Amino acid sequence: MAAADGGAPLDALARAAADWDRLEGRLTPDGRDRLAACLTEFRAAGPGTARRAAAAASALRLLGGEAGPEGSRLAGAPPAPPGFTAEDLAVLVLDGHRMVGPVLGAVRDRLLAAPAVPATGPADPYDARLIRLRGAGGLVTLPAFQFRSPPDAWPSVLTVNEVLDAARDPWGAADWWLSPNAWLGTAPASLLGGDRDGELPAVADHVLA
Repeated sequence: MAAADGGAPLDALARAAADWDRLEGRLTPDGRDRLAACLTEFRAAGPGTARRAAAAASALRLLGGEAGPEGSRLAGAPPAPPGFTAEDLAVLVLDGHRMVGPVLGAVRDRLLAAPAVPATGPADPYDARLIRLRGAGGLVTLPAFQFRSPPDAWPSVLTVNEVLDAARDPWGAADWWLSPNAWLGTAPASLLGGDRDGELPAVADHVLA
């Protein structure tokens, strides 16, 4: 990604994502708004385009101007820690969650790639116990495995989501459902509606035991 879009600005933004806990507190509210606008433009531009490179450079200049003497050295700092990307900074600033970096970023991409049902804004009609994931630009979707047929959810999903505290940790709950489970020998979501559906709450309890 960095090589395709002009490596130095993108690597610096990836480094900013890795160091976001420090940099975030140095941004003024106006500075954060302007950074969000730069990153929105960055996302809207196609990979390898001059528009994308310009947006990355603008975001980097803004971080340098707003983050003080330490932040202004982002462009000349060592490479970002492996696994962080400029897109991770967009996730932190625009999407409002911390599923970034070499481990959580890969989980984020995998879970957002799974079939999903869009929420419908403030009038979201779905049960509050269902998992909701926030994707690019803050778009909220519900993983589709949760439904017999939207908006009708599997009863086991509602029970297990309460056990897993999906309202607090939707990413962790979605990962439990969609990842192979040693107790079950398969991903829990694949058992919904089948003969082993009733095992799911008890297996989920082991996560918290």
